[in-house]
Amino acid sequence: MSEATLMGPLEDFLVRARRGLRQTPPTSFARARVQDVNGDHVLAPDPAAEVFEREPRHAAVLVPVVARPEPTVLLTLRATTLSTHAGQISFPGGRLDPEDKDEMAAALREAWEEVGLGPQSIEPLGFLDGYLSGTGFWITPVVARVEAGYSLTINPAEVQEAFEVPLSVLMSPDSYERHSAMRNGVMRHFYAVPYEGRFIWGATAGMLRNMYERMYAA
Repeated sequence: MSEATLMGPLEDFLVRARRGLRQTPPTSFARARVQDVNGDHVLAPDPAAEVFEREPRHAAVLVPVVARPEPTVLLTLRATTLSTHAGQISFPGGRLDPEDKDEMAAALREAWEEVGLGPQSIEPLGFLDGYLSGTGFWITPVVARVEAGYSLTINPAEVQEAFEVPLSVLMSPDSYERHSAMRNGVMRHFYAVPYEGRFIWGATAGMLRNMYERMYAA
């Protein structure tokens, strides 16, 4: 009988997190060869042909895995009035502010500001690979264990609602579809996960796919 068989899903996730996550943030993106980094471009027929005219702005997101016997991932539906990614499903997060000590501090601050998820409920576990978004952000994803008894206070200016999706769904390669759409005259290719009438796509789905590849694919 394998070690994974002897463990429950939560314990299995925590073991995989220790083995698969980065323990330091990914190197900052600074005109690296685009084909060497994760991002919205990776599904393009020729990722190396993607051109980013400006240095990306740095951002961080929290990937909150709720410590239930069957773990879930806490996601948000962004307010429709926001200037970027309005009405999309995302992780709590945003751009780094000058007062942020580092990427982890930014992710924790944003989680508090957006949904009232306090640091007392959060145990950071490590980092996924950096993610280059087509909207010009270099995103550092911080994976964290969140206590099942967490409480939220939604900021309606930024978030419409928060909800949970089973980790087992998001860590199954069969859940991921490949889609394409025109954006600013360019055909973009992206991952998407349909789930109970919701559509998780773009950078959020791309980071979740990276989580699967780092922790569950091997």
